[in-house]
Amino acid sequence: MHETGLVRDLIRRIDQAAAANGAARVSGVRVWLGALSHLSAAHFREHFEIESRGSAAEGARLTITESADLADPDAQHLRLETLDLEV
Repeated sequence: MHETGLVRDLIRRIDQAAAANGAARVSGVRVWLGALSHLSAAHFREHFEIESRGSAAEGARLTITESADLADPDAQHLRLETLDLEV
């Protein structure tokens, strides 16, 4: 599924950022969901919980902003905005 691929890629990027910064764990993740990303906040949370198992982001607190702007150039994407890292 498209949604699974988006979330898997996000988890991969989170793990890379954690490793690059010497973090053992990610305690918080803030993401932005485009209006055409095919993900609601609830759907994203479900996928995130599954895909983050065994990763640095497992159990992280999620803050999700949903865009309603269909004309946004990133409307089909999700964007990683910030991470809270535990070193």
